[in-house]
Amino acid sequence: MLDSLATSHTEIIRVLDRPAEPDSAAQGVQYALVWPHLAAWADYGSIAADLAEQHHEPEPGPTYEERQSWTARAHAALRQGGALDLIESWHVADGRRITLAYLIEDDDSTVVALAGDPDASDWEIIGHYVHEYAAGQALPRAVPPGVLRPDAASRFNRPEPVPEQPLQELLREIVEARTAGDVSEVLLSSTQEGVGAGAMVRLGHLLYAAEEFSDALGTVRSQQIGARIHALARQLDSLIREVHDAAEDLGATVAVLPPHRVPKPPRIRPRPALETAPPAAPPPRTPTTARRP
Repeated sequence: MLDSLATSHTEIIRVLDRPAEPDSAAQGVQYALVWPHLAAWADYGSIAADLAEQHHEPEPGPTYEERQSWTARAHAALRQGGALDLIESWHVADGRRITLAYLIEDDDSTVVALAGDPDASDWEIIGHYVHEYAAGQALPRAVPPGVLRPDAASRFNRPEPVPEQPLQELLREIVEARTAGDVSEVLLSSTQEGVGAGAMVRLGHLLYAAEEFSDALGTVRSQQIGARIHALARQLDSLIREVHDAAEDLGATVAVLPPHRVPKPPRIRPRPALETAPPAAPPPRTPTTARRP
C-alpha cells in the first residue's frame, strides 16, 4: 500500500509541476488521469499518516512472573463472580490484540491491559495502571484497523446507488390501494431480487454483511454473534419467500375493497345562510359605582 501511495504521489506531483492550459481539453484529460491518485490518497492517506506517527516508545512491561501472577488473580476473580468490564481494544504492530478493561474484584476495580481474546481462555494480563491515560502512555500504540472487503470500491469512485423506494412510501401505497392487485405489486416489489432489490431483500443483504463483519473480527464472541446473525438472515430468507408467495396469492384473488368502506368525511361546519342576519351585539356594559354602607 505504501508503494502504491508513493506511485500516486509521484503522478500528482508530475501534474502539479506541468499543469495543462486552464479550461482546455488537455486539462480535462489531466484531471481524469490524476483523479484516481487523489482518490487513493483520500482513502488511504490516513493509514500512512498513522504509521508515520509510530514513534511512541512503550514503557517496559512487567516481568513474566508479574504477568503470571496478575493473570491468575484475574481468572480467580472471574471464577468468584468478578468481572472484566471492557473499555477499548486495538491491534499493535507485532499482531497482538490489546484490550483495556476494569478488573472488578470485591467492589474494587483496577485498570488492566490484556493481550489476546478476552472471550477465550488463553489471554494474559500484561499490565495494570492507576487510570486509562497512564495505560495509554505505557502500552504500544495502535496500528490502523483493517477493512471488511479489501477489494471494495473507493468511497470517491463508487457508482451511484440505485434509487430506492422508502418503506414509508410502500406503506402509503398499501393504505391508499383499492384492489388486491395493487397491494400484491407492493409486496412483490419488496421481495424483488437483482439490481433494483426490494426493501426486504436489502435487509437480508444488510444482515449478511453484518455477519461477515462479525466473523472478520476474529474473536470467540464475535463469531458466536455472527452465527446468530446468520440464523436471523436465513429466517429472513424464508420470510421473504413466504411474503412473495402470499403476494402472488393475494394478486390472484382479483378482489377489491367493498364499497361500504367509505372514507370518513372531514369535519366541516356549514356556513350560515346568506339571508341570515348576524347575531346582535350585546349592549355595552355601564360601569357601576359600589355603594358603601
